[in-house]
Amino acid sequence: MNYSPQPGQVERTKFNRMRSYIVFLLVGLSALFSCKEEIERPPNIVVILCDDLGYGDLSSFGHPKIQTPNLDGLAAKGMKLTNFYSAAPVCSPSRVGLMTGRSPNRAGIYDFIIGGNNPRLNNRDIVHMQANEETIPARLKSVGYATCLSGKWHCNSHFNNPEKQPTPDQFGFDHWFATHNNAAPSHENPNNFVRNGEEVGEIEGFSCQIVVNEAMDWLGKQKKDQPFYLQVTFHEPHVPIASPPELVAKYLPYAQNENEAQYFANVENVDLAVGKLVEYLEKNGHDNTLIVFSSDNGPETLLRYSKAIHSYGTTEGLKGRKLWTTEGGFKVPGIVYWMGQPTFNGETDAVVSALDLMPTFCELAGADLPQRELDGQSLINFLKTGRMTREKPLLWAFYNALNDRVVAMRDGDWKLMARLKYDTAYLPKITNVYVGNIDSVRNAELVDFELYNLAADENEWIDLSADRPEELAKMKATLATEYQALLADSHVWARSETQ
Repeated sequence: MNYSPQPGQVERTKFNRMRSYIVFLLVGLSALFSCKEEIERPPNIVVILCDDLGYGDLSSFGHPKIQTPNLDGLAAKGMKLTNFYSAAPVCSPSRVGLMTGRSPNRAGIYDFIIGGNNPRLNNRDIVHMQANEETIPARLKSVGYATCLSGKWHCNSHFNNPEKQPTPDQFGFDHWFATHNNAAPSHENPNNFVRNGEEVGEIEGFSCQIVVNEAMDWLGKQKKDQPFYLQVTFHEPHVPIASPPELVAKYLPYAQNENEAQYFANVENVDLAVGKLVEYLEKNGHDNTLIVFSSDNGPETLLRYSKAIHSYGTTEGLKGRKLWTTEGGFKVPGIVYWMGQPTFNGETDAVVSALDLMPTFCELAGADLPQRELDGQSLINFLKTGRMTREKPLLWAFYNALNDRVVAMRDGDWKLMARLKYDTAYLPKITNVYVGNIDSVRNAELVDFELYNLAADENEWIDLSADRPEELAKMKATLATEYQALLADSHVWARSETQ
């Protein structure tokens, strides 16, 4: 039987097809623009920093006993950085370097910052991160980010005294909940936190859990459509250590003594706190959040001073520890995980520094870079490929190092270390650069070089300075240029009439 369409049916069929095409096109365009908007939306950024955590203190970085499943999970889902460096081998300069993207020497932070109540002949009591330093939270805040600091600050000698020195809010933090240095009297029930300038008093619980609870409470009050920058700075596992009894009991069978069990438990407690924070982010739809985890420097030396009775951190064989310019002093665990976004996945030995966070975050957020000399570089391509080539060497000049060679530089696979000699003697160990010693610092000569190929000898056992004269000459020339440039831009502390 032949079928003949009814009058007008052909026109209706054509119209319905056209309407379907239009609807399909609109839906496709809507999805395309939605996807484009999602891709271009600035990410939330979370920086998690431990205090004195050693390179080998996580199970994913080689520790045979400490269990850190949450951090191991982040490394498995994201990027495990096996050549991640802090800005200094001690806390205050490391933190200032991270927040500014500049060598801490440029900011005048040469060692850990002491309290400022007792004047010192070397002006160390007035040391602080100065108001003219541009920081990550300030740069991100300028393009609409909400910002929060929860944990340790340790960037000024007069803590919570805005009349004398800047407080965290003056560096871009909308909300800050912090201590000057360590949690006191210990990690358990600390009583020295300050929230936005107001002393809080004793808080029940353990420091890392308290810090994360504050961070989550702040996150819960933020606008859903506003990106945020959250800086979580744990006190753990810095002394004075205190850990939950049930975790200590868990490690007693595997530790040499109770003090070591306390340390192991301290690190796992950090892992539990990180797990709680990540779970909160996942459950509350923060699916475009870049998380960076690391440590401010290497582990403390057991019994270096009387309170260091729990300092059982490890470097996984790296030479030296906190306060050293060898690898154990500032090579630290690094983990990067970008929730909801595709990045390189796996382990990478690319040389990355905490100094790189400032330019990276500015590029991701669409913020202008500070108009100052930066020592880091953007990691945008690195996040995609896991590979990068450094534009300039990494340089450390830590004048109070426990080892003799206080200047160190890594350039590619090579590391050069040197002592400083002034006149006929080695430059004495210095905790601050000020008007009284600047001439000797500036005129000191780099001498007694040691050269290492870290790709083949990460533990720095074989000094190649005598065997590789061409490489030594090349590295010495680079170090001389880089070090002189750093010296010329290093801040010199001078006491004013009011200080």
